[in-house]
Amino acid sequence: MADGPGDESTPRRRRAGPAPAKPSRVRMSAAQRREQLISIARQIFAERGFDATSIEEIAARAKVSKPVVYEHFGGKEGLYAVVVDREVRSLLDRISTALTAGHPRELLEQAALTLLTYIEEETSGFRVLVRESPLLSATGNFSSVMNDVAHQVEHILGAEFSSRGYDPKLAELYSQALVGMVALTGRWWLEVRKPRKETVAAHLVNLAWNGLSHLEAKPGLITVRGR
Repeated sequence: MADGPGDESTPRRRRAGPAPAKPSRVRMSAAQRREQLISIARQIFAERGFDATSIEEIAARAKVSKPVVYEHFGGKEGLYAVVVDREVRSLLDRISTALTAGHPRELLEQAALTLLTYIEEETSGFRVLVRESPLLSATGNFSSVMNDVAHQVEHILGAEFSSRGYDPKLAELYSQALVGMVALTGRWWLEVRKPRKETVAAHLVNLAWNGLSHLEAKPGLITVRGR
């Protein structure tokens, strides 16, 4: 007796379904690839610094060949310059946008808080800026940013000094001292992250503003007064 269609002894053939489609690799445009390389390089420069960073590692993380990196930037120096230029412009834009108050104390608060916020939100970028490098980008570095900020503060202090009877020529000295204090504190806070940035900014302004409020017209050094 022939086996019926329902007989379990007859092997059944399974219909082969369509093979699963392989995920297609999305090809980046030249602009997208450039942005990817800048982002990866920014992170590695922040981690290792300029000297310890290699094109090989950047290319490996981006999953491209070294010639692709050279094609976009000409080499490590060119890529580093682009990364630093972007960070400098970003920080300057933040500070310029933040300095909107009319009162000098509020301006100090805005400058201090803006720098600390940048450190908090763009830690890698800040690490790139403050790391020592044998190269100077087209825009500059962290020191050049702080000098630009100091020049803005200088104009404000100069007007205040004139109205209070102090020598306005000393405004440059005081502006460098104030901005330097904020910048150095920012580098310290980059590592410790406490207290919170609002508290740090408040104490910076407390020291700066109360110091400015009680300036001596002609200060001298105690240690040399008796000589």
